[in-house]
Amino acid sequence: MKFRRLLILLLFFFLGPLQAQEELSGDPAVLAIEPVIFDGWLNIDADVHLPLSDELRYSAERGVTLYFTADIEIKKPRNWWFDKEVVRTEQTWRVVYNALTRQWRVGTGDLTLPEASLDDALTLIRNIRNWAVVPVSELEDDALYVGRMRVRLDTSLLARPFRVHALNSSAWSLSTPWKDFSFSISAGEPQR
Repeated sequence: MKFRRLLILLLFFFLGPLQAQEELSGDPAVLAIEPVIFDGWLNIDADVHLPLSDELRYSAERGVTLYFTADIEIKKPRNWWFDKEVVRTEQTWRVVYNALTRQWRVGTGDLTLPEASLDDALTLIRNIRNWAVVPVSELEDDALYVGRMRVRLDTSLLARPFRVHALNSSAWSLSTPWKDFSFSISAGEPQR
């Protein structure tokens, strides 16, 4: 009886990390999208599964800057004509390793934050929070809006030699499929 319990415990101990590794190495996907109203803006919170290939990790550890872009489109469906496009925008993050300081940096625009590891740097991209996409004043109350979102490795921003290599390698074609979502704004909805 004790041997059986010990065997089960050992199996969980050794197979648990393997199962977690399999879950982490699946296809890239946008897992969840939550539209939130905050401070007069429609903000997007999203969770993204974005596994990196060994080739991308190796390149990033050698100082190649990786650019990730999140694309979002929001439309208002109309019965009598084409859907009205409310917003089409993108946000780009760059992840870079400085070998001199042995520090990862992740940022967008002029703002960069130091991180301890590549996975810590990717956390900002994998857990998008408070992305202000459109003012609430441009949205109608009680109207249905549909949107879609994706996150991709933006190879167009790479240095020219890496762009050529990215065209010839499937490891550099990292992109989630579009994830659809819908929402409506109530007239009496409290703002956070």
